[in-house]
Amino acid sequence: MDAFAETPDHHGAFPRLSDEQIARLAPHGVRRSTRPGDVLLREGEDCPDLFVVLAGKAAVIQDERVVRVHGPGRFLGELGLLVGQKAFTTSVVCEAGEVLAVPTRRLLQIVAHDPELGDLILRAFLIRRSLLIGSGAGLRIIGSRYSPDTRRLREFTARNRLPHRWIDLEEDEEAEALVRNLGIAPDETPVVILGGTQVLRNPGNAELAREVGLPAPSVPEDVFDLVVVGAGPAGLAAAVYGASEGLRTVVLDAVAAGGQAGTSSCIENYLGFPTGISGGELAERAVIQAKKFGAHLGVPAEATSLKRRDGHYTVGLRDEPPVEGRTIVIATGARYRKLDVPRLEDFEGNGVYYAATLAEVAFCQGEPVVVVGGGNSAGQATIFLAGHAGSVRLLVRADDLARDMSRYLVDRIENDPKVEVMLRTEVRELAGPHALEAVVAEDTRTGERLRIDTRAMFVFIGADPCTTWLAPEIVLDDRGFVLTGFDDGLPLETSMPGVFAVGDVRSQSIKRVASAVGEGAMAIRLVHEHFTRRQASQ
Repeated sequence: MDAFAETPDHHGAFPRLSDEQIARLAPHGVRRSTRPGDVLLREGEDCPDLFVVLAGKAAVIQDERVVRVHGPGRFLGELGLLVGQKAFTTSVVCEAGEVLAVPTRRLLQIVAHDPELGDLILRAFLIRRSLLIGSGAGLRIIGSRYSPDTRRLREFTARNRLPHRWIDLEEDEEAEALVRNLGIAPDETPVVILGGTQVLRNPGNAELAREVGLPAPSVPEDVFDLVVVGAGPAGLAAAVYGASEGLRTVVLDAVAAGGQAGTSSCIENYLGFPTGISGGELAERAVIQAKKFGAHLGVPAEATSLKRRDGHYTVGLRDEPPVEGRTIVIATGARYRKLDVPRLEDFEGNGVYYAATLAEVAFCQGEPVVVVGGGNSAGQATIFLAGHAGSVRLLVRADDLARDMSRYLVDRIENDPKVEVMLRTEVRELAGPHALEAVVAEDTRTGERLRIDTRAMFVFIGADPCTTWLAPEIVLDDRGFVLTGFDDGLPLETSMPGVFAVGDVRSQSIKRVASAVGEGAMAIRLVHEHFTRRQASQ
């Protein structure tokens, strides 16, 4: 039996390039002879090249074991290669031969100008990233389930779709002994281990982002044409269209690209994706698209202020230098609302969640879960969780599931035997000494209360706008959303000229991914019109 038999391509993640496709790549790269033991990519280090195996074989190493083997025509790497992140696995030559090394900067050009080849590589990379996340490759987060910083790091890595594994100090005695042997004090946990060797002691999000290769905010000597604050669907659309039309563009986000949509496991009603697409994958595609056109991206980069000065605008950032722009697109969206129940904060990240992705599913596989909410986000989460949990109870305050939820979601939920819908029901109590053990729900018609044993409750009950950072000159409605479309201004323009608002942060917006993308694209047309008006008035 061949000890290095090639891994079958069951998922479409490991396509084999044809001779003709390799010939198209060849002018962009350099051929290199290889010997067994040569390290092509090393976990925790930069990925400078795409490697195409021309002869011989290469093995992918994860947790000190061979997880995949690739032969001639296969290529190495995953999504991090395109977005500048460090490697999450190691690739080693296991059979002598030859590789074609294509620099990353040339690969981005190929993705931009050769759609057929670019789409093949991009699709493979996206699937590989999902496989890595599912296998627990990459970072190691070692911390207590009761630690707010552990919850913060887990949320940050999950939202940025960084492959990682969480090791609970409360459950893993070996991990606790390892932390003690390393001389790490309790107040220095959680720790993050990168590449198997680098140890970060309770790092902030910004520190972790820099270490794994997430892009820092770019601060040029002069001003950007366009600063987009918020990297949800609306902000990413504005970045793609702005950069593609020649505007010097930067998009900033406090946590991760994707916004609220990035926490959705499957968006099934977005045009062009009949089988659905996860919010994380949609965001990853948009980021690559924006970078292809030259947009800069900064994550994490939390906006703290907006000021007008000398004919342009300055966006203040937490822990980073300010960024200046001639125009601003506000796309900061909204944050999920929290239930008004006692001890909620005790269980957040330890039984109470505001997203339903594979990261959260890991803590409730095969067990009963509760979903709270009656909108599309709650419906999408319910369907996704029904495929992983033992059962799902959907708690809805209204008396009709179809009142705020799309019909296709209602039909699927009502026909799923694993889902029980509880109308006119609200959460009153959360139970458990440390971790969530049960939810106490009340029927608002009868006042009857029911204890539901569960270790996971997912909350989707609407959102509040992220507008506290805005200048006082920006006019808001009575709920804090940004007003646009003033009589003497442009559509989507705020009370400050050259400052536009798009997506969920805008008053009267339609809470759909497609409409957010449309507003982001539309804003760029209005930015050009603003420049034309300003030039005419000078």
